[in-house]
Amino acid sequence: MLKEYLEAGKIVGTHGIRGEVRVDPWCDSPAFLAKFKTLYFEEGKEKITVTGRPHKNIVLMKLKGVETIEQAELLRGKVLYINRKDVKLPKGKNFVQDLIGCKVVDIDNNTEYGVVADVFKTGANDVYTVKSPEGKDYLIPVIDSVVIEKNVEKGIILIRPMEGLFDED
Repeated sequence: MLKEYLEAGKIVGTHGIRGEVRVDPWCDSPAFLAKFKTLYFEEGKEKITVTGRPHKNIVLMKLKGVETIEQAELLRGKVLYINRKDVKLPKGKNFVQDLIGCKVVDIDNNTEYGVVADVFKTGANDVYTVKSPEGKDYLIPVIDSVVIEKNVEKGIILIRPMEGLFDED
Protein backbone atom coordinates (compact mmCIF):
# COMPACT_ATOMS: atom_id res chain seq x y z
CA MET A 1 0.00 0.00 0.00
CA LEU A 2 1.28 3.45 -0.90
CA LYS A 3 1.92 5.95 1.88
CA GLU A 4 -0.52 8.87 2.07
CA TYR A 5 2.11 11.32 3.36
CA LEU A 6 5.50 11.62 1.68
CA GLU A 7 8.69 13.23 2.94
CA ALA A 8 9.18 16.51 1.09
CA GLY A 9 12.05 18.26 2.86
CA LYS A 10 13.78 19.10 6.10
CA ILE A 11 14.04 22.35 8.02
CA VAL A 12 17.76 23.06 8.15
CA GLY A 13 17.86 26.52 9.69
CA THR A 14 16.31 29.93 10.12
CA HIS A 15 16.17 32.95 7.83
CA GLY A 16 15.94 36.45 9.21
CA ILE A 17 14.33 37.36 12.52
CA ARG A 18 10.61 37.04 11.67
CA GLY A 19 10.29 33.26 11.95
CA GLU A 20 11.13 32.12 8.42
CA VAL A 21 12.88 28.78 8.02
CA ARG A 22 15.24 27.36 5.41
CA VAL A 23 14.05 24.05 3.99
CA ASP A 24 16.20 21.54 2.12
CA PRO A 25 13.75 20.18 -0.49
CA TRP A 26 13.74 16.41 -1.03
CA CYS A 27 11.73 16.69 -4.23
CA ASP A 28 12.38 17.60 -7.85
CA SER A 29 13.07 21.28 -7.18
CA PRO A 30 12.71 24.07 -4.64
CA ALA A 31 9.98 25.56 -6.88
CA PHE A 32 7.92 22.35 -6.57
CA LEU A 33 7.96 22.47 -2.77
CA ALA A 34 7.34 26.23 -2.68
CA LYS A 35 3.97 25.74 -4.46
CA PHE A 36 2.35 24.06 -1.46
CA LYS A 37 0.10 26.02 0.90
CA THR A 38 -0.34 23.10 3.32
CA LEU A 39 2.37 20.78 4.61
CA TYR A 40 2.50 18.36 7.51
CA PHE A 41 4.71 17.30 10.39
CA GLU A 42 4.90 13.74 11.76
CA GLU A 43 3.62 11.93 8.67
CA GLY A 44 0.37 13.87 8.53
CA LYS A 45 -0.41 14.10 12.23
CA GLU A 46 0.08 17.89 12.32
CA LYS A 47 -1.19 20.12 9.50
CA ILE A 48 0.54 23.45 8.91
CA THR A 49 -0.23 26.37 6.64
CA VAL A 50 2.84 27.66 4.81
CA THR A 51 4.04 30.12 2.21
CA GLY A 52 7.33 29.50 0.49
CA ARG A 53 9.64 30.82 -2.17
CA PRO A 54 12.60 29.18 -3.86
CA HIS A 55 15.99 30.64 -3.01
CA LYS A 56 18.92 29.04 -4.84
CA ASN A 57 18.77 25.33 -3.92
CA ILE A 58 16.52 25.73 -0.84
CA VAL A 59 13.06 27.02 0.02
CA LEU A 60 12.53 29.95 2.36
CA MET A 61 9.30 29.20 4.15
CA LYS A 62 6.98 30.97 6.57
CA LEU A 63 4.90 28.67 8.79
CA LYS A 64 1.66 30.03 10.25
CA GLY A 65 2.10 30.73 13.96
CA VAL A 66 5.89 30.95 13.82
CA GLU A 67 6.71 34.64 14.30
CA THR A 68 10.18 34.79 15.86
CA ILE A 69 13.64 33.43 15.17
CA GLU A 70 13.45 31.60 18.51
CA GLN A 71 10.26 29.76 17.47
CA ALA A 72 11.79 28.96 14.08
CA GLU A 73 14.98 27.63 15.67
CA LEU A 74 12.94 25.03 17.59
CA LEU A 75 11.85 23.54 14.24
CA ARG A 76 15.38 22.84 12.98
CA GLY A 77 15.72 19.20 11.92
CA LYS A 78 11.97 18.58 11.53
CA VAL A 79 10.85 16.79 8.38
CA LEU A 80 8.02 18.24 6.30
CA TYR A 81 5.54 16.01 4.49
CA ILE A 82 3.15 16.48 1.59
CA ASN A 83 -0.15 14.69 1.15
CA ARG A 84 -0.05 12.57 -2.01
CA LYS A 85 -3.60 13.78 -2.84
CA ASP A 86 -2.26 17.34 -3.20
CA VAL A 87 -0.09 16.37 -6.20
CA LYS A 88 -1.17 15.41 -9.71
CA LEU A 89 1.76 13.58 -11.28
CA PRO A 90 2.08 13.38 -15.07
CA LYS A 91 1.27 9.99 -16.58
CA GLY A 92 4.20 7.59 -16.18
CA LYS A 93 5.81 9.58 -13.33
CA ASN A 94 6.15 8.25 -9.79
CA PHE A 95 7.27 9.49 -6.42
CA VAL A 96 10.79 8.25 -5.66
CA GLN A 97 9.56 7.00 -2.28
CA ASP A 98 7.11 4.72 -4.11
CA LEU A 99 9.87 3.27 -6.32
CA ILE A 100 12.28 2.46 -3.50
CA GLY A 101 11.76 -1.14 -2.41
CA CYS A 102 10.11 -2.24 -5.67
CA LYS A 103 11.31 -5.61 -7.00
CA VAL A 104 13.10 -5.43 -10.35
CA VAL A 105 12.21 -8.39 -12.55
CA ASP A 106 13.16 -9.42 -16.09
CA ILE A 107 10.01 -9.22 -18.23
CA ASP A 108 11.19 -12.04 -20.53
CA ASN A 109 12.39 -14.73 -18.08
CA ASN A 110 11.14 -13.59 -14.62
CA THR A 111 14.68 -13.32 -13.19
CA GLU A 112 14.52 -11.19 -10.06
CA TYR A 113 17.53 -8.85 -9.96
CA GLY A 114 16.89 -7.16 -6.62
CA VAL A 115 15.08 -4.09 -5.29
CA VAL A 116 15.32 -0.39 -6.06
CA ALA A 117 17.52 1.12 -3.35
CA ASP A 118 17.82 4.66 -4.75
CA VAL A 119 16.92 6.86 -7.70
CA PHE A 120 19.13 9.61 -9.00
CA LYS A 121 18.92 12.08 -11.82
CA THR A 122 21.42 12.45 -14.61
CA GLY A 123 21.27 14.94 -17.45
CA ALA A 124 19.57 12.53 -19.82
CA ASN A 125 17.46 10.20 -17.65
CA ASP A 126 16.95 8.90 -14.15
CA VAL A 127 18.95 5.89 -12.96
CA TYR A 128 17.77 3.24 -10.49
CA THR A 129 20.28 1.74 -8.09
CA VAL A 130 19.20 -1.89 -7.73
CA LYS A 131 20.55 -3.91 -4.79
CA SER A 132 20.77 -7.62 -5.53
CA PRO A 133 20.03 -10.27 -2.86
CA GLU A 134 23.83 -10.75 -2.64
CA GLY A 135 24.28 -7.06 -1.82
CA LYS A 136 25.72 -5.99 -5.18
CA ASP A 137 24.56 -2.67 -6.66
CA TYR A 138 23.53 -2.36 -10.30
CA LEU A 139 22.70 0.85 -12.15
CA ILE A 140 19.62 0.66 -14.39
CA PRO A 141 19.00 3.51 -16.84
CA VAL A 142 15.36 4.59 -16.81
CA ILE A 143 14.77 4.55 -20.55
CA ASP A 144 11.85 3.10 -22.49
CA SER A 145 13.88 0.26 -24.00
CA VAL A 146 14.98 -0.96 -20.52
CA VAL A 147 12.17 -0.09 -18.08
CA ILE A 148 9.12 -1.69 -19.66
CA GLU A 149 6.53 -1.37 -16.91
CA LYS A 150 6.29 0.14 -13.42
CA ASN A 151 3.57 -0.95 -11.02
CA VAL A 152 4.32 0.71 -7.69
CA GLU A 153 0.99 -0.45 -6.23
CA LYS A 154 2.18 -4.06 -6.62
CA GLY A 155 5.82 -3.15 -5.85
CA ILE A 156 7.28 -4.40 -9.14
CA ILE A 157 9.26 -2.95 -12.02
CA LEU A 158 9.60 -5.02 -15.18
CA ILE A 159 12.75 -4.48 -17.23
CA ARG A 160 14.46 -5.77 -20.33
CA PRO A 161 18.14 -5.40 -19.43
CA MET A 162 20.66 -4.06 -21.90
CA GLU A 163 23.35 -6.55 -22.88
CA GLY A 164 26.05 -6.69 -20.21
CA LEU A 165 24.04 -4.88 -17.54
CA PHE A 166 24.07 -7.80 -15.09
CA ASP A 167 27.13 -9.65 -16.39
CA GLU A 168 29.68 -10.46 -13.73
CA ASP A 169 33.24 -9.24 -14.23
